[in-house]
Parts: sequence; C-alpha cells; structure tokens
Amino acid sequence: MALFQTRKRSSSPSYVSTSTILVFIALCVFGVWMLTSNPVVSPQTQSDAYTSTRTAIDTSATTNDELSSSEETATKSERKGKVNPAAVYGDNPGHLPDDAIKADDKNSNNEQQKQHIAISDSQLSEESSLTQKEQITAVIHESGSDSDVRISEPEKKDEEIAAEQQDVQSFDTRGGGSKPEEDEANKEQPNTSQQDSDTASKGPKPEKKGGKSKKPWSTQVDQSQQENKRQTVESNSDDKLEGHTWYLCNVTTGADYIPCLDNEKALKKLRSTKHYEHRERHCPEDPPTCLVPIPKGYKTPIEWPSSRDKIWYHNVPHKLLAEVKGHQNWVKVTGEFLTFPGGGTQFIHGALHYIDFVQEAEPNIAWGKRTRVILDVGCGVGSFGGFLFERDVISMSFAPKDEHEAQVQFALERGIPAISAVMGSQRLPFPSRVFDLVHCARCRVPWHLDGGMLLLELNRVLRPGGYFVWSATPVYQKLEEDVEIWKEMTSLTKSICWELVTIKKDGLNKVGAAVYRKPTSNECYEQREKNEPPLCKDEDDPNAAWYVPLRACLHKVPVDKAERGAKWPETWPRRLHKPPYWLNNSQTGIYGKPAPQDFVADNERWKNVVDELSNAGITWSNVRNIMDMRAVYGGFAAALRDLPVWVFNVVNVDSPDTLPIIFERGLFGIYHDWCESFNTYPRTFDLLHADNLFSKLKERYGWKCKLVAVMAEVDRIIRPGGKLVVRDESTTLGEVETLLKSLHWDIIYSKIQEGMLCAKRGKWRPDSIALS
Repeated sequence: MALFQTRKRSSSPSYVSTSTILVFIALCVFGVWMLTSNPVVSPQTQSDAYTSTRTAIDTSATTNDELSSSEETATKSERKGKVNPAAVYGDNPGHLPDDAIKADDKNSNNEQQKQHIAISDSQLSEESSLTQKEQITAVIHESGSDSDVRISEPEKKDEEIAAEQQDVQSFDTRGGGSKPEEDEANKEQPNTSQQDSDTASKGPKPEKKGGKSKKPWSTQVDQSQQENKRQTVESNSDDKLEGHTWYLCNVTTGADYIPCLDNEKALKKLRSTKHYEHRERHCPEDPPTCLVPIPKGYKTPIEWPSSRDKIWYHNVPHKLLAEVKGHQNWVKVTGEFLTFPGGGTQFIHGALHYIDFVQEAEPNIAWGKRTRVILDVGCGVGSFGGFLFERDVISMSFAPKDEHEAQVQFALERGIPAISAVMGSQRLPFPSRVFDLVHCARCRVPWHLDGGMLLLELNRVLRPGGYFVWSATPVYQKLEEDVEIWKEMTSLTKSICWELVTIKKDGLNKVGAAVYRKPTSNECYEQREKNEPPLCKDEDDPNAAWYVPLRACLHKVPVDKAERGAKWPETWPRRLHKPPYWLNNSQTGIYGKPAPQDFVADNERWKNVVDELSNAGITWSNVRNIMDMRAVYGGFAAALRDLPVWVFNVVNVDSPDTLPIIFERGLFGIYHDWCESFNTYPRTFDLLHADNLFSKLKERYGWKCKLVAVMAEVDRIIRPGGKLVVRDESTTLGEVETLLKSLHWDIIYSKIQEGMLCAKRGKWRPDSIALS
C-alpha cells in the first residue's frame, strides 16, 4: 500500500512534465505553421480593415495594382521587420470604425451625385443647346417623312453617342435635368466602398447600353494591348499619309470646282428642277481627295480696300458678266484687271448712294447701330455688302452658281463675304431670328409662289422687329407682270403680318424700294380671318436648318421676355462683348461655367490672338477673308474686330448650337459638316483657323471623313499664299503636318507639343490627273 502510494506520488510530476512538453511542442508546430502560411501577423484591427478593403477591390490576381501592392507590402516587411497598419493600401481609412467608413463612402457618393445633378439641371436654353443633328431629327420625326430630309451621317453607335454627349456637356437639354445613364447604371450595382469608386475613375469607362455595363473593367493587359494596337494603326496611318499621292481633279468645272454644287452624277438623277434643286447641295458619297488646278497667270490677290474696286483678271478669268451687265456698272474688263464701279442693277450710280437712300426711307434702320448683320439675297457681285463695311455693317451675301457667271467668286476675290446658295426646296443654313435686316435688290425670286414658302423662309431667319428691304421692279414699275406680282406680294405680306413701313423712290437711280417690318408679337397672327399661311406646329423647330425641307408655315414670335428674339440686341458695338440677355447663371456653358461667365472666359481666351498669330508668322496686311472652321462663341472673330478683316464663323452640325450667340453679338456664321465640301469657290480664304476641329472629327467619325479628304478641302478653299492655323492635340497635329508637307505647303510655325501649327499654301499642283 505504501509502495503503491509511493509510486503514485512519484508519477504525478513526470506526467505533468510530459504534458507540458507535448503542449510546448504543439505550440511550436502551430507557430511554425502560422509563420509558413503568413509571414506577417497583423493586429486584429488591421486584419479587419485589410479584409474589408480587399472585398472592395477587384479580386483579379492579374491586375498590376494588386501585384504592386503585395510586392510593396512584402518589401516594407523585409525592410522594417514590421507592418505599418495605416499604410498597407493608400486608401485604407486606418483605425476608423466601420460605421464611420461607410458614412464617408455614402457622403462621397452623394456629393458626386449632387454635382452630377447640378450640371444636368443647369443648362442653356433648348434652342441653342441641341446640335443641328438633334434639331433635324426632331423635325423629321414631326414631319413623318424621313425621305424628305438628308442626313449626312449613319446612325451613331452607343459609344459615339456617349462621346458626343460628353463633348456637348450641359448644352443638351433633352434630359430635362434627369441623371445620365451612368447614374442609372450605378443604381443597379452594389456601392461597395470609396476605393471601388476611385479605382473605377482611373480606368476607362465600360461600354453601356440601356444603362447596364456590357463588359467588366479593363485590366492593364487589355489597356496595354489596345494602346499598342492604336499606336500601330497610327504608325501605319502616318506611313500612308507620308507617301500619299495627290492628283488633279478630273472635272469639267476645272479651276472653279465646288464638289457639292458640281456633282454631275447626282444632278442627272434629279426628278425635278422646279424648285431649283439643281442649284442646291448634292455632295459626292465619297468626299473628293483630288486637288483643284490653279488658273493660268494666277497672281497674289490685291489687298483690301483696293480689292473692292479691282481684282486681277487671271484670278477669275470670266468675261460673260462684264459683257452682259457692263452697262449696269456691275463689272468691267480693264486691261489685266476686272473693275467694279460700285454699282448694280438697282444702284447704277454707286452702292453708297443707294445705302443712304435706304436709310432715308426708314431712319430706324440705323446702319451700324441698330442694324449690324444683314442677309443679302441675290447679291450679284457683292457691291452692296462691300460698301456696307463703311457703315459698320456686315452682310451675308449669297447667290446661286448659275448663268450669272462667277458672281459670287467675284465678290470673294474682292474681299466681300459671300456664299454660293439658292432659295429652293430647303432651309437656308442659319438659325431662326438672327438677321437684323434682309435685303433683296431686283432678285428674281418668286416670293408669292408655293404658298409664299420662300418669303416664309426669310420670315424664319429675320428678327422680330427686323426689316425686309425689297427694291424690285414690281415696287415702282407698272408693267402688267409687275403689277400682278405686286398685288400677290401685298396679299402675302399682309397675311404674314409684315407691316409696309414705306415705299420710296430714288430720283437718281430711278428705282424704288418697299420697306417691310416683321411683327414683335403674335397678336396679328391670332386675329387673322384666315389661317393662311398656317402657323407651324409647336414641334417644328425653327432652328433646324441642315438639309431641312421648306414648309409654307409661319413660326410664332417668342412671347417669353427671357427667350431669344423677344428683345432687340444691344446696339453695335456694345453687343459684341456683352453676354446675350437670354443667357443666365443657371445655365451651363460649353466649358462648364455658368453661361455668362463661360462667354466672358472665351472672350479672354482670344484676347491676345492678334499678337499670338503675328508671332506665328501671320502678316495681317495680307489677310482679308478669314474662316473660323470650328467657332464656339465667336471669341476668335471678336478679337479681330479692330482689323480690316471679316470672319466666317462655322458651327459644326454635331456641335452645341452656339450659332445664335454669334449672331447676337453682331457677327455672322453658318452651319456646316466638314465631312462635306463648303459652298464656296476655290481660292476663297486668306486664313483658315481650326481650333480642335480635326481631333473632334477623328473622335466622332474614326476618320469617316478621312483626313486626306478634309485636307484636300482645306487646300481647295484657301488661296495660294494663304495660311492655315491649327490648334489641336499633338498626335493629330503630326498627321496634319505630314499631309501639309505632302502638299508642298511651307510649315512656318510648328509647336506640336504646345498644340499649335501654322502653314502656308504654295502654288504646287501635281502633274497627274485623277481617274474620273
């Protein structure tokens, strides 16, 4: 028993020792296992934060961000021997409690949404925010006849539309202040953390359709492959541009070729020419890439103002008009010059006398103060517009390319604004209610036919309270035909509520002029006994003007005092630099600021442009005709106001519709699509200015317009010795420079990395002729 008791007491410590050893060994094994499975043991707070952070980030093991973060953590561990809990990931909130982290995420997202909503809710007025393509679409939908309107582009893909919406920013008011598609898509996806949002903002946005993502976020592998592919394409493109072969155009019109007006193939297919369809635009399906020849004996144009009186004959070698209209002082051939005595059919004794005669007939016209921008219909050789410059008035003159040989070409060579156009079956490419006065001196336009459709088009573009000056034979002659036309015209003008202000006869020129005034309210329209012509439907957008068919209907006058057209602009020149009254701070401009501030900022941007271009090699004494190929608010043109030049502002049809703003300032412009040729003769402009035009064409169309074709058009409309100024991204500038060199242009200023290029056209022409 004692023995037993002795053995029992002696075995107890041995058992305890053995147990202790086993526990120790087990702990060691567990510790080794822990060390081999995770070399860094983080505190619990860090582990929790790490877990929540990892959940919020893309778990793909192939992304560079994750790999670089793991490597950085391991490197720090090896270097320091311990982990800094607050620095594992850059966006790690550290030891903040979970509810605080979630609150930050939520507030951040809400803040982003509030900013998004603020931008969507502050937009410009609808008539000047939609692009021409959007306005046209609305008109087509309302008319129910797609076949009547030509759309020059195919339907855009989703990604193209998204890019366009990003460019337009808040000018697109169709959303009515609703959130963009991105917000709707985000509602359907879990809002995990601020890191997820930050990661997403750094990568490319996924393609979306119907508010849902079509594919996951791209990895660096995807992005790198796409970038390599892009650079390869660009490299190949540069090679092709470098080796491009140019040919002379093989056309019957030779040196006077206007592709959209001289499209013989399209003209032969016309079913009717009743409404002068053969004088309207019919552009080739593929923009031409050939070069227009230069007339033999071409010389550097005579400088303004001498060019108003005479031009070199060999620059525009046409005698027919001098032979037919010489006795009316339109144009005469005098040795090696074509001379312009300053007259016309209605003002044989000079345009200045006629201009003063019109002012005396209606003093409220107030040339150069109340009346600044006019439309001259059937301008002849442009003498009326040419002499209006002395009264501080600019005239948008137009006439068709017809049997009156080269009349518009004469005007342009003289340094007078003009385009080749006709009043036929389609609207003029201008917004509604923009011209202070419309003038028609013996223009043979059948205003009274087709329900007065053509006069109603003038009513569309004329400001409420603006004047129509009609000096034609029906006003002052008593021939049977003239008497009948006057009777029809009187009936029509009364039906559209135009007031006949005065009829005055000029004793010197033996002509008369009737002056009409457009109403400033809808009261007369509502009191008419007959609704003829009918009022246009509310859905008919009067600002849609690109390939839109004419209709014999009457657009109402704005009644809201805050709407454009309800008030007359400021007198010139105050209107030039003052934001239009219909822009307000609740509207967002092109560059993201409140519209009036945006307007002022654009003015400031171009303030020093004269000095800048002078330093880039522009000699202003050689410059008269200028085109801003992608105007926004007209700030570039406004900055040149003190120079003896005129600027044709072009607003692209798929850009925000800022053309009404340009007219409101006392400048003028036109809608255009640079996938097509411009309605002007070759060798028209002394200076072309392209601000981010080519990159925009490239983004939206993927060079559907083809850079080669656009540069061929640039080469066509600029005069030998003329300059091209391009402001754009470096890649695009490189492509433009490559083509300019292939055209044998002189690069006189090249700061590609700074985003600017200036080149001068020479007289080089290729020897080979293109196949017809």
